[in-house]
Amino acid sequence: MEFSSKLLERAVNEMSQLPGIGKRTALRLVLHMLKQPKEQIMSLSNALQSMRNDIKFCKSCYNISDVDLCEICSNPNRDETIICVVEDVRDVMAIENTSSFKGLYHVLGGKISPMDGIGPHDLNIQSLVDKVKAGIVNELIFALSSTMEGDTTNFYIFKQIQDYKINVSTIARGISVGDELEYADEITLGRSIVNRIPFEATLKL
Repeated sequence: MEFSSKLLERAVNEMSQLPGIGKRTALRLVLHMLKQPKEQIMSLSNALQSMRNDIKFCKSCYNISDVDLCEICSNPNRDETIICVVEDVRDVMAIENTSSFKGLYHVLGGKISPMDGIGPHDLNIQSLVDKVKAGIVNELIFALSSTMEGDTTNFYIFKQIQDYKINVSTIARGISVGDELEYADEITLGRSIVNRIPFEATLKL
């Protein structure tokens, strides 16, 4: 792709680094921005810089937040004895959109994947185990994607906390095997949370 401006080329190259954005789409977006008032582009630039510099991760659940303790964890109306274990913040958003869950979350930050060099110590697993050991948690709900990596992660965590007297459940398999949680429709996802099943039952399947 030939560019008449080095500045344009640089902007397109940077934009095309975003997931799902190829060079042609990046060029279309950059040219669109060129037509916008400078104030609007500066506002976008400032918003991105502020997000990158000032955003925090909740010290309890690792959800994205503007403050040390996110709105969900600091909400007195949430049931702190039930924790839904998810892969990343997109899954928190997906489940929250169903309005079917009133407990708290724990964001692992990924799934165990030896092929990608991701082990248990690369994830927020130990802090979850510590919550269980503290005796506050009555139930863990595994809401990871129904993939081999998701199931491996579920099983690893289950082995770490199986000696503690808590209920361990997993979302019902209304979510297709191999599907990512964030792409499930809200009704199916909501029903999967409500109709969760004991995790040990899945080990016999």
